[in-house]
Amino acid sequence: MDALEIAKIAQIASALEVSGYPKPGNVHRTRDYDDMVFEDFIISGIVIGDAIREACSDVDVENPQLGKYILKAVSETDKWIKNNTNLGIVMMITPIAVAAAISDSFDEIRENVKVLMANTSVDDACDLYDANNIADAGRMGDQHEYYLSRDSAKNELRENKQTMYDVLKISAPWDMLAREMTSDMPAVFEIGYPTYQKLSKEKSKNDACVLTFLKILSQVPDTLISRKYGSDDAIKVSMMTRDLLNIEGEDDFDEKVAQFDEFLFKNKYNPGTTADLTAASIFVSYLKDNFE
Repeated sequence: MDALEIAKIAQIASALEVSGYPKPGNVHRTRDYDDMVFEDFIISGIVIGDAIREACSDVDVENPQLGKYILKAVSETDKWIKNNTNLGIVMMITPIAVAAAISDSFDEIRENVKVLMANTSVDDACDLYDANNIADAGRMGDQHEYYLSRDSAKNELRENKQTMYDVLKISAPWDMLAREMTSDMPAVFEIGYPTYQKLSKEKSKNDACVLTFLKILSQVPDTLISRKYGSDDAIKVSMMTRDLLNIEGEDDFDEKVAQFDEFLFKNKYNPGTTADLTAASIFVSYLKDNFE
């Protein structure tokens, strides 16, 4: 697929994800937070376009430089928005985008993601660390062997020849995006994408987005919540989401979704990882449509 087309789809997916409302616990078109607002995410989705296009142009499968383009997208975002609005989305979308660029059919994308991730380098790992630090995300966490805030971290990566895949594998037990990127992306390709693909043909874009978000959250406890409040709270939120989906189709479903959004907001439960997985799922769905 053409690199420019892939970049446009990445921008569209980013915009659709943040626009979904009332997407419980996250910024959306009717919900701002104190430190970031809806427009921040729209701007962020626009400015990643050039980095995604460049990542998908003249791909070297043996050295796809995924970390370089993740860093480029996050650095460009930082010029416009002084918050971590899209690190997770960029981390998820970049390998999928590059995989789409080297695939002759949609069915090749998932396997090509595995190939590209396996071919990441130590430079990619260092670039990912820089992207994390620019975004101030702490995604790899205090538990990480190569803790982000240590000045020596990148030197240790180089000394130990740790690739981006290696450091994400270390992070996988406590970070869902790292787990996705190192394990064939099951939440995106087996839960999120099929859900959005089906719903987008039956419902509005907004409803398809919100229901996809809820479907993922009901099955995959959000690791941003678990890192902040513990795994029990993350599981509790997933169970509440499952109960909510059980009444889909009832007259008061929309009201219950809005109430759930308010509950998560008041209790500062922010399923940000789920939002990233939702954006990636929408991205994959649009790739599917454009391959056909």
